[in-house]
Amino acid sequence: MVFSELFAPSRTIMTPGPVEVDPRVLRAMSTPILGQFDPAFTNIMNQVMEMLRQVFQTKNRWAFPIDGTSRSGNEAILCSIIEPGDRVFVPIYGRFGHLLVEICERYGAEVHSMECPWGEVFDPQMVIDEMNKVKPKIVAIVHGETSTGRMQPLKEIGKACREGDILLVVDAVASIGGVQIKTDEWYIDGMIGGTQKCLSVPSGMAPITYNERIENILSARKKVERGIATEEDLQFSRSRQAIASNYFDLSMLQDYWGPRRLNHHTEATSMIYALHEGLRLILAEGLEQRFERHKLHEKALIAGLEAMGLSLFGDPKHKLPCVTCVEIPKDVDGESVRNMLLEQFSIEIASSFGPLHGKIWRIGTMGYSCRKENILSVLGALEAVLIRHGVNVHRGAALQAALDVYNVERLADFSFKKLS
Repeated sequence: MVFSELFAPSRTIMTPGPVEVDPRVLRAMSTPILGQFDPAFTNIMNQVMEMLRQVFQTKNRWAFPIDGTSRSGNEAILCSIIEPGDRVFVPIYGRFGHLLVEICERYGAEVHSMECPWGEVFDPQMVIDEMNKVKPKIVAIVHGETSTGRMQPLKEIGKACREGDILLVVDAVASIGGVQIKTDEWYIDGMIGGTQKCLSVPSGMAPITYNERIENILSARKKVERGIATEEDLQFSRSRQAIASNYFDLSMLQDYWGPRRLNHHTEATSMIYALHEGLRLILAEGLEQRFERHKLHEKALIAGLEAMGLSLFGDPKHKLPCVTCVEIPKDVDGESVRNMLLEQFSIEIASSFGPLHGKIWRIGTMGYSCRKENILSVLGALEAVLIRHGVNVHRGAALQAALDVYNVERLADFSFKKLS
């Protein structure tokens, strides 16, 4: 059997991940391979750590990627700090809260959870009140929930966790690099990001950061396992059970990413190149400017969808700026619409999960996919496909509404530049 040369069609990817990769990142991935302990490569690793600190908005010593998809970052932090019988509290407002529960249970935690309807988020005080009842060692929560397009406020929860000496671990896979999230200011002890969303890097790495509160647990666990723990160490860990995962053991990964450079695994060299370039581009754009760009294109998308006559799903006050959830019109086959968008226009949008499956579409505006031409393309194509499916849309209104947003923003930007 003869196999043909690899071919991947060109797509406009407007899902909540993966997203289109910046061409400059793709070029960086073709950089020649270096040995993982070559000084030239370890220098690149150090630069990645420093850029991650800036993107995470933290002064933490530790900020590095886990080789694996976003889920690997969640597992690495949680498995490294959970000891059998530890109480973990997980507020759930979408699919990925359930994932945190599963990971914690697999490592022997006693998990307590609370839920709110999909499409809503928690009043922070509700979480704090429940947390005070449960008295957990760890609170694990999602910041940007892509399954519902909502974003949970964290600042008050983080402050309460710190005051109660509770560790706060945050899944920021969908939000890092696209919306404001302040690791230190919000008292986040451990945070997980993803490359394939707002960072616009291929899937395959999970950038993480954690502070000395977590580092103390890692150090104490290692000493307890070796039988050399002091009384101070025993305040952080009393378990003699080794961390279940070798691959995700953060104490071992510290030795790999730190100055000792002890071999743990063979680093994914080309992915480090990709992450380096993706982070460099974010910092060159500027975090605040990048956040504003995501808000602008979200605004244009929403204006177009509503002008078309479609309804948005979920609590608008807590909408995740880089994911827009659209209610599927009555009697319309949502999958048929998605298939036609892909087949006829090479545009991909997403469906959803669980109770929202078949009820909403999710349109991602993340990273490099978050561009004016993409917004206009998806609006024009969606209108055409809905007409083909017999939906009575307001023809031509969507693109005009989006263009109005861009025109107003352009004029405002021009006026500001003239004044300054």
